[in-house]
Amino acid sequence: MSIRLGRGLLGERSRQIGRAATVAAILSAGCFASVMIGQQQAKDPGVRGGTVDAGKALPSVIATPDPGPNEYFNDGLDRFKEVDGASGGEHNGLGPRFNSDSCVSCHSQPAEGGSSPSASVFPNIGMNPEFLAASVAGGPNRIPPFITADGPAREARFKFFLNNGTLSNTPDGGVHDLFVISGRSDGQNCNIRQPDFAHNLALNNVSFRIPTPTFGAGLIENIPDETILANMNSNRFIKNAAGISGHVNRNGNDGTITRFGWKAQNKSLVIFSGEAYNVEMGVTNELFPNERPSPDEAALPENCKLNPTPEDKSNVLATKTTDAAGDAVGFAMFMRLLAPPTPSTDTPGGAPSIANGKHMFNAIGCALCHTPTLQTGPSSLTADLNNANANLYSDLLVHNMGQNLADGVSQGNAGPDEFRTAPLWGLGQRIFFLHDGRTSDLADAIREHASRGSEANGVIQNFRQVAPRQQQDLLNFLRSL
Repeated sequence: MSIRLGRGLLGERSRQIGRAATVAAILSAGCFASVMIGQQQAKDPGVRGGTVDAGKALPSVIATPDPGPNEYFNDGLDRFKEVDGASGGEHNGLGPRFNSDSCVSCHSQPAEGGSSPSASVFPNIGMNPEFLAASVAGGPNRIPPFITADGPAREARFKFFLNNGTLSNTPDGGVHDLFVISGRSDGQNCNIRQPDFAHNLALNNVSFRIPTPTFGAGLIENIPDETILANMNSNRFIKNAAGISGHVNRNGNDGTITRFGWKAQNKSLVIFSGEAYNVEMGVTNELFPNERPSPDEAALPENCKLNPTPEDKSNVLATKTTDAAGDAVGFAMFMRLLAPPTPSTDTPGGAPSIANGKHMFNAIGCALCHTPTLQTGPSSLTADLNNANANLYSDLLVHNMGQNLADGVSQGNAGPDEFRTAPLWGLGQRIFFLHDGRTSDLADAIREHASRGSEANGVIQNFRQVAPRQQQDLLNFLRSL
């Protein structure tokens, strides 16, 4: 047994060395080509045009007659689009601190369930929905300078708590919501202030996050822990040579692998939904039943607790099955049954360029972290989740991304410079990139991966060394996803 195992390991080591040599040969040829050809610098072709087929239910969901999963999908979608108010309406619960007033206001590009929209690319939206949410119901909220009419929807986190206006050594990391219900027509007598963003910005104490797209989330949820670990341990020789390690984030209670959010901090879609409902919109629910003060407040004033809690809850008197669960469960069902985006050849260069770009994606090492496919486990919910290929382009691990991308926030086992490998499916129709939405230029987003301490440095160096036409093919391939 030991001899056979040893030969197996040697054989695998030989295959990995062979693949590494192939990569080196490609890079050498690419470097030579970039010198000889003198092409123009590769350019992001921009948000992919053509048909937007994202935002649909999984095919097996659509094919199932009602009552069934399609009914749950449509019910969850309706809830996803609802606009909440603070008090006095059908959908109560907003605030007392909030970033926006509906899920779809931040998850709408290129369709419901997606990422942050932009008025500059899609004028029909009007402007950044957070920009509009500040003044709904007569709200007098000041708009922070990092929220612009044509910029991304963002949440703000403070890295450290302040002590008498100066930075302390105590980590904060919590979300400080942009707006308050004070002064709104439905805010009653609540009287609290917005965070002092200007002072914290001056102290370099603010980090940002943009919404993550939720397409294909049910497939991600159903990938077994064992599959993630096996993929993490694959190609070790090549990964080590490239400076890539990465590790899982884990739930603090049951020890299983967490996978949702920028730091892979949330275990399931229900937890992801319940937390976002409470943190982003201020709506208490059965997962997070208490009104939330700001992280630096000792308690929320009683006059800001406008509704009985939890505001979102099960309807024990419901006669229709889909009406029985609360919104947090409805959101989770919508995302769980949401189909992944479909790749397209509607990018410059067409199919030949995309094929070359896909080859370069693997050759220079992008796929070492952005794993093209992971298989789900068995599912009793719907056929498309059952032992299916999830073409997510992510290993779902958290990696050290270096000082340039570090946000100073730790969550679970993910440190202040670590992030989950962002799934790339649907990237062709995204507008803003990286965790804080700092750029809309895909080429710039790739370059931003490189800085001191980043596990991506070797791969980005490879990208820089290949010929401009190969870089362009890679960008075209990514925009085809």
